[in-house]
Amino acid sequence: MYDRTWVWLDEMWHQGDKDGLFPDGYFTHADSGIINLFDASISSLFLVYSNQNYNPYSLIDYFYSKQGEDGQIAECYDIATGLPVFTEDNPLGLSLPLLSYVEFVFYHKIGNKKRLKDILPYLEKYFAWIQKSAMKQNGLYSVPYAATHMGNLPRENAEYTVDYNAAVAIFALYMSNIGDILNDKELAFRYKRIYFSVKTRINSMMWDSEDQFYYDLDADEKRIRNKHIGAYWTLLAEIPNDEYASFMIEKLKDEGEFGTENPFPTVPRSSSYFSESGDGYRGGVVPFCTYMVIKGLLNYGSFVFARECAIRHMYFILDTLHPDAEKQGDAWESYRPMGEGAADNAEGFENRKRYLPMLGLVTIALVIENIIGLEISLPRKTVNWTMQSLEEMGIEDLSLKKNNITILSNKNARGWEIRLESEKLYYFTIHLLDEDKKKTLPIPSGKCSMLIDKL
Repeated sequence: MYDRTWVWLDEMWHQGDKDGLFPDGYFTHADSGIINLFDASISSLFLVYSNQNYNPYSLIDYFYSKQGEDGQIAECYDIATGLPVFTEDNPLGLSLPLLSYVEFVFYHKIGNKKRLKDILPYLEKYFAWIQKSAMKQNGLYSVPYAATHMGNLPRENAEYTVDYNAAVAIFALYMSNIGDILNDKELAFRYKRIYFSVKTRINSMMWDSEDQFYYDLDADEKRIRNKHIGAYWTLLAEIPNDEYASFMIEKLKDEGEFGTENPFPTVPRSSSYFSESGDGYRGGVVPFCTYMVIKGLLNYGSFVFARECAIRHMYFILDTLHPDAEKQGDAWESYRPMGEGAADNAEGFENRKRYLPMLGLVTIALVIENIIGLEISLPRKTVNWTMQSLEEMGIEDLSLKKNNITILSNKNARGWEIRLESEKLYYFTIHLLDEDKKKTLPIPSGKCSMLIDKL
């Protein structure tokens, strides 16, 4: 699936014009002539592993170039005219504010500190526009449902959606982190204050102590007891304390809630909206949502459970692509929660075939980061490998800014061995959870190996 995703991407990638707005090329899900900020943002989270063969900067910089005087960056633009495209269900073109998170990932995977300084004014103006457009007097944000990218998920007259407000907290949190990287204390403090303001409101207004869950609010700020996967944006935003998080994670494991065979459905099995056939976002399993939950789990020390869920979801993607030896399937935006296959279409939702912006989050990003378990930071010159237990696995020729590295574990006559190959020096940390072993070593250029028993 990893290799197949890159092949599909190559088929969809448009070669750029060196003097145009896409000097390094671009891709869109469909040949509609429309480029979408949400698609570009989530695609960037796996394009960082392409060694800039498919440059994620090119996609994101296009949207910065279109920013209005008031800070607006619209959700969609017509590539031919360069004009924003608005829809009746999203008249301002609001989208999930993911850009600071994306730029933080860029920094650690591609290692360009100057870029952070250059794009900071765009991010600041963009957030000011979101505040002006969506923030209400109570300090929470109210946006059209289309801006949450949750398809046909039933919202029951939600005025303040927990997923969008948590995404605002994520934007502020990573702006603060960028301030720390740039040693800009004023920036870091200002956005940390915004982050804690939104976090406090979500915890005080959206947390239900009886159900032990976060809910959307109606116009009167009353909680709407309609559970959905969007509540788990709070884990990625580090909003719950350890106690709240444990309640939330327990529901991910509960077979009567979100713990379906294919984790995690957009609404739990206990919901009246749940459909075993998926019906789009009425019980379907959506790779982007699964990615978001898995990344949130890591904030609360649930690496083993997160990895198990990533593997399970990957197998359902594989089984849907190859249902049997005689038949060729495909990849989709939404999958069934209780068996292989694409989720059914439903009113207001058409399941998109081979929707790569979401697919690559699982088949590339989660494969490297959670199934294999590699955490890479180019500025720090570090590669951390977390393994639950010793297995024969690894990755060959992973490109890290013109430095191809290979890290493989296998068992031979001498015991378990990790073979490493690199063109440049970096610091390698191996963490074996089952054996409670952790060791950091400098890895020189060339080939070398280490025996686990000697650690």
